[in-house]
Amino acid sequence: MRRFFSDKRLIVLLVGVIAIVVLIAFSLKGRSEANVAERAVTDVVGFGQSLFSKPAHFVTSVLGDVEGLMNTYEENKRLKARLGEYASNKAELVEVQSENERLRQLVEKQDSLREYDPIPATVISRNPDQWEERIIIDQGEKAGVQKNMAVITAEGLIGKVVLTTGQTATVELLSTENKEFRVSAMIAGKPIFGLIEGYDGERRELIMKRIDSSLDVKEGDQVISSGLGGIFPKGLLIGEVKEVSTDDYGLTKLVYIEPAADFALLDHVVVTNRLMSTVDGTDGTGSAHKQEKKEDE
Repeated sequence: MRRFFSDKRLIVLLVGVIAIVVLIAFSLKGRSEANVAERAVTDVVGFGQSLFSKPAHFVTSVLGDVEGLMNTYEENKRLKARLGEYASNKAELVEVQSENERLRQLVEKQDSLREYDPIPATVISRNPDQWEERIIIDQGEKAGVQKNMAVITAEGLIGKVVLTTGQTATVELLSTENKEFRVSAMIAGKPIFGLIEGYDGERRELIMKRIDSSLDVKEGDQVISSGLGGIFPKGLLIGEVKEVSTDDYGLTKLVYIEPAADFALLDHVVVTNRLMSTVDGTDGTGSAHKQEKKEDE
């Protein structure tokens, strides 16, 4: 009996296998349409796949967008950093080019002058007292700088040395309100002489006095140092005539001069070590020395 049931199970298994093979063979035949069972299975499987695939695609899309946004943010940060670096480099380049141009002009100025030995210097400080209008440079007695030496920039004359130490010197500018500061000057190309004796702060112009009223001074004339005062070498550019008038008595002309140098922007300067003897500002012996002191002290 047991053998029968055992054989029966074997027969059922064989029949099942044969049925499966027949179904497989039947499904592999070229058919244009699926049967009912295949349709049902395909629909169920497709529905299940859609339930899982759509959320998965949505999550993948969101993660992709977030990753793209993060990448864009990081790239934006890098670009901003590079942009800031570019702006800084550009500003630095402009400053270097400007300084290089000023230094080149100073070198050309030194090469063109024959009446003094130039001593290059850099402005390291400026007196906050606008009445005095003084700057401090980084060259002093050890470099050969002495009191009363004229100081220029590439544009023109700016002042003279009034105090020295071993390593530094103090320069009083032409824009000072010190009434004792005078410069012997002349109109370039004309035998017309006078004295720079003041600075008009409102007009930002130098004042040239003691010019004979009969002499022909015109707007646009260049004013240079005459070299007659014993301190400033001859031929240093001072500025350009902007207005010509007369003094209160009408006996002499009063000339307003736009300075060639910008007193507000001073960095590199040249101290002029005049080859001829220079008045020290204290020796009053001799009529010539007295006249020089009166003009340039």
